[in-house]
Amino acid sequence: MKLDRKSIRVRLATAFVATSVIPILIVNIVYYYNTSRLVHQNVESMTKANLEQTKVSLDVWLDSYEDILFQVYTDDSIVELVDKINAGEDVANNRKLLRKTLRGLFYTKDYVKSISIMTESGELVFYDQLTASTTHTSWLNSMALSQEELYEEISSDNKTHLFSTGEKVVFGSNSCYLFHIGHRIIDYRDVPKKCGIVVVSIDVGLLEEVCSMPTESGINFILDDSGYLVSCTNSDQIGRSVIPGSAEGEERKNACQKIAEETGFLGSGEMSIYSVYDEKTGWTIVRATNRDELVRGLYHQQKMLGFTILLSLTAVLLIMVSQVTRMTGSIRRVVKTMRKAGKGDLTIHVEPDRERPTEIEIIAEEFNSMMDRLKDSIEKQKNAEIAALEAQINPHFLYNTLDTINWMAIDRDEYEISNMIATLARILRYGISDSNGIVTIKDEVDWLKQYIFLQQTKLKNSFQCSINAEPEIMKMPIHKLLLQPFVENAILHGFEGVDRTYRLHMDMKRERDFIKIEIGDNGCGIPEEIAAEMNRGIFRQTGDKNHIGMENAITRIKMYYGEGAKVMIESCPGQGTLVQIRIPVTGQEVRQNDESSGD
Repeated sequence: MKLDRKSIRVRLATAFVATSVIPILIVNIVYYYNTSRLVHQNVESMTKANLEQTKVSLDVWLDSYEDILFQVYTDDSIVELVDKINAGEDVANNRKLLRKTLRGLFYTKDYVKSISIMTESGELVFYDQLTASTTHTSWLNSMALSQEELYEEISSDNKTHLFSTGEKVVFGSNSCYLFHIGHRIIDYRDVPKKCGIVVVSIDVGLLEEVCSMPTESGINFILDDSGYLVSCTNSDQIGRSVIPGSAEGEERKNACQKIAEETGFLGSGEMSIYSVYDEKTGWTIVRATNRDELVRGLYHQQKMLGFTILLSLTAVLLIMVSQVTRMTGSIRRVVKTMRKAGKGDLTIHVEPDRERPTEIEIIAEEFNSMMDRLKDSIEKQKNAEIAALEAQINPHFLYNTLDTINWMAIDRDEYEISNMIATLARILRYGISDSNGIVTIKDEVDWLKQYIFLQQTKLKNSFQCSINAEPEIMKMPIHKLLLQPFVENAILHGFEGVDRTYRLHMDMKRERDFIKIEIGDNGCGIPEEIAAEMNRGIFRQTGDKNHIGMENAITRIKMYYGEGAKVMIESCPGQGTLVQIRIPVTGQEVRQNDESSGD
């Protein structure tokens, strides 16, 4: 079958493209251009944020190292030892004790390379990781200040002094760059007294860690206010003047770019230089950023995103084609079977298929069920037509014949037979004339009484019967011949095995919007499992009983009154059966039947 533009395959494919492919492509394109614009716009703000964060980290780290400094210059035992050394008391032994105390503080922080104390008397006591010497420290010669100048500067006030990185310190196989923090020793019993200073020497590797590892997109380094390079990864200019103190603007930017290029991390390309000044240290933190590298990274990321989206769309497209092909194939097979059925083949069924989608499988099952019901319906219709042909007797001929027999019985004074024939004629006239018509409940009750009269006569009054109906429902409409099968079933099958007085009763009343009818007897009853099956709509033959009358009556009730109608059978073997019928009150009008016999 050729698929046109309205076929389900085309529509599903179109819907997929419209709801998946096109939106994803549009979103990707918009995302690419928007991201590119934001990256170019926000490089400066992100870089400044990075610098601010680095500044905060630097201050926090230096504060933590100042704690070591504080522990030294406020320690009473250290003050006491320094005072003894200044007084010349057992200098050698006090130097050892003081050095032992410094060694206890040395390993409390990483990157500490030396802790030194200079006394007012000119003694230098230290614990140094780079050298085993006890008389010459590793760092003092790397500074531009002499020991005396250093002492005077630090002891001049109560502030912490920060000294930028000097020349590389080399002792044997050990080498590193150091920066220093110092403070005068304070005797809180005599604060103005000068007794000495303490200097903590810290590996510049701390600053490199604070500045974070350099990447292809950017590198951080630190300059002091004199233009000396304090810290920079992979640079041999640390501790040297790299920017003249008077340099500004483009000259300063070029000098910073030269430092960044020297590291070898950023490669070639246009660079952007950003900086932030740290008031606490007096240092300037600089970040050099390779803008071209950022753009290339963004482009590479977009290519990867595009490839991933393309791969995903291809996979989804293959899945969609597979599912649509399977779905339309299932539909075509079902439609092909339906077309054969439309040509008159009522025996055909859709074959089961486990791969078929659930919804289409439901359609196939419903179609098969419909074909089975249609086949049964046709068979029943044929049987009914045959039965109708076999029973096709002219009603007027039947009524006139019964009327003749009635007069013959009267001529012979057989009045009981006459009453039975007259009653039979009325029953037949009521049943044959518009058998599916609507009558009043009064008409139906009157007819049932005549039917029961014949049964009582036939069975020699072997049972008692009572029919009670509320007056207010007597004019309400009801379909003809709905109740007779239940009464007949009670009379024909209820007597079996019963040795007590057999009673049959029927009660009819209105309950809100329904007419409730109860037909009960005290007969032999129906087995509970059979009654349960009847309530579920299952009527199977038990022995010589097929219950076909009750099945037809229940079917007609549901056909006339829909799901609102209910029939419930309650039975207890040996005690009797109760049939409860509930039909909704309808607004249908009662058509008066012409019951004149005619000749």
